[in-house]
Amino acid sequence: MFSSLDKKIIHRLQGDLPLVPEPYKLIADELEITENELLDKIKDLLISGVIRRFGATLNHRNVGFKENPMVVWNVPEEKVNEVGDRMTSFEGVSHCYERRILPNWRYNIYTMIHGESKEECEEIVSEISKATNMHDYEMLYSIRELKKCSMRYF
Repeated sequence: MFSSLDKKIIHRLQGDLPLVPEPYKLIADELEITENELLDKIKDLLISGVIRRFGATLNHRNVGFKENPMVVWNVPEEKVNEVGDRMTSFEGVSHCYERRILPNWRYNIYTMIHGESKEECEEIVSEISKATNMHDYEMLYSIRELKKCSMRYF
């Protein structure tokens, strides 16, 4: 399914991009191909859905965000898209997901909020609640981080 080169590219892109003016050129040099060949392969992998997205991971604590509650919301199914779009417009929201409602868990929208303090997070959540007219929610604060990494392939 994947060529040897595809696997090498996927493996290399899972790590950090080099902090240089031309990161893809450096990666291409490491793989002994041209930068254009690398970019073409990346485009092909994106088009085929093998690579779904490129993302940056920011260590929120290192940049001053000391609190990061996951807020779970009970949103009527017919309002999920509208409310989700509104929630994602708030600067303090970094993630917003829809999940299935479970028999003993009525929440279907999950937002990750980042702030410098619990008070700041609570203010952001209060603003979201008012803006969306959604009042059935719980704020789940992390006790400690046990693991944080992306999936690794090849």
